[in-house]
Amino acid sequence: MGRADVLVAVPLPFRSRTAPILVTATMASLSRSRAPAFSLDRIAGVSAWTQQVRRAIELVAAHQSSVLILGPSGTGKELIARAIHASGKRVAKPFIPVDCAVTTGTLFASHMFGHVKGSFTGATSSTLGCFRAADGGTIFLDEIGEMEFELQAKLLRVLQQRTVVPVGSHDELPVDVRVVAATNRDLGREVTEGRFREDLYYRLNVVTIRTLPLRDRLEDVPVLAARYLAELAARHGMPLYTLSPAAIEVLQSYAWPGNVRELENVLERAVMFSSGDEIDPEALSGFMGSGGVVGLEPSPPAGQPKDVSQLVQATAQGILSTTAVPGVFRVEPDVKRTGTDVPPLAGRAAGSGLAPGDEQPQGGAWPTLADVERIHLERTLAATMHNKSLAAKLLGIDRSVLRRKLQRYGMEGQPGAEPADPESPGP
Repeated sequence: MGRADVLVAVPLPFRSRTAPILVTATMASLSRSRAPAFSLDRIAGVSAWTQQVRRAIELVAAHQSSVLILGPSGTGKELIARAIHASGKRVAKPFIPVDCAVTTGTLFASHMFGHVKGSFTGATSSTLGCFRAADGGTIFLDEIGEMEFELQAKLLRVLQQRTVVPVGSHDELPVDVRVVAATNRDLGREVTEGRFREDLYYRLNVVTIRTLPLRDRLEDVPVLAARYLAELAARHGMPLYTLSPAAIEVLQSYAWPGNVRELENVLERAVMFSSGDEIDPEALSGFMGSGGVVGLEPSPPAGQPKDVSQLVQATAQGILSTTAVPGVFRVEPDVKRTGTDVPPLAGRAAGSGLAPGDEQPQGGAWPTLADVERIHLERTLAATMHNKSLAAKLLGIDRSVLRRKLQRYGMEGQPGAEPADPESPGP
């Protein structure tokens, strides 16, 4: 590496009676002004997994092979990709991230490979495209598992030939890029089920790095929290907030379904609602659980079971909905439900054998992530009367992404399933 490593006792921003945690750092990382934005030191933690990933990054950064990063959302896959780039010989060249989930259809070739002036209507100037923009550096293909099957062949050819052909041109232009891809899908299973090209899979899967959900490395929570609180203080010019020992216990007793991304979200909101410079368990209450919605699970009065809280019941029945102001709820108009009615999206999907609150599905087989996604799509389409534009808005995704997901699960164009979409162009 060419830099002397030292063992430094770093006082983390939380108060504890235990001895300070020893963190390995390079001399360069001790100077904030000289430290690269995405250096290896950003991979923080004391767990065995963290140390293993740091070593893996150092090993693969010295080579130019493709890297595939697998793991759940919010576990730092892009952070690992940037650390690989920052630790290798290509650090002085560009790092170009590409979201494959939204790079679709006819825009794919232009976005990825560039186009020449006049190649299509609106092409008033030539563009490089992502691959040529990353020449000499690294291109990061995020959410590679969401790429349309028809587009995978075009990507494969570029990876094999190391050349691109801009839209409107016939000239093959050489590119020198390192490819790092990431996905939260099981690409091996996607290949088996015919949704991902096997040859592209082997082209990408030269070296594999797997991330772990935060619940499987809770010993990293204090270190990650300390680092993020320090980043918040530097970013917003605010005092450095600390975590009380009791608050640390609360953070380490939570399962973190949203992983590191949820931890950062909880800490940022806790800083906003802390009265002093120390975050205590009371400042964290209401920010974790039930999707992290503020005030969704207020503590019921003493002696009253938590699951019969009136606010919880009213929110679950759709009578109330949360607002951006903590503790303030909006009363939904024209709600006509009795205590036995079921909200539209809370019913059992036809033929799914799965309903909200079931600890395990009927029939004994545990559903896969794809099964749950398909069921949720069915419920959303049923609730919107198969209006895809409205369904996409409810799901918080682009309409083209929804269309690909429906095609993936064989739900596109079912007979009698879809009336005319108001936003779709006419024949």
